[in-house]
Amino acid sequence: MSKSKWGTQQFLPKKRLTTPLIRENGTLRPASWDEALDRVAGGFAKVLDEHGPDGFAMFSCSKATNEMNYAAQKFSRVVLGSNNIDSCNRT
Repeated sequence: MSKSKWGTQQFLPKKRLTTPLIRENGTLRPASWDEALDRVAGGFAKVLDEHGPDGFAMFSCSKATNEMNYAAQKFSRVVLGSNNIDSCNRT
């Protein structure tokens, strides 16, 4: 497969995940979206309980849109309560 100049290769159906995968006992298995999101929310809650908001850091890409970077920092600050946010805008 040749690489597309416009990055469209990421949308080819042969390579794209269509269902979430959850790791159990070292093996990935397909899961429902509800199960996967519950697992993520539970993991976030556990980190918040054990380490507080400083247990999180958010790194956002300078090549993402301003809107995506805004959403990432808003999620980090409002939902997680963390100000540990960086983006590689210096490069």
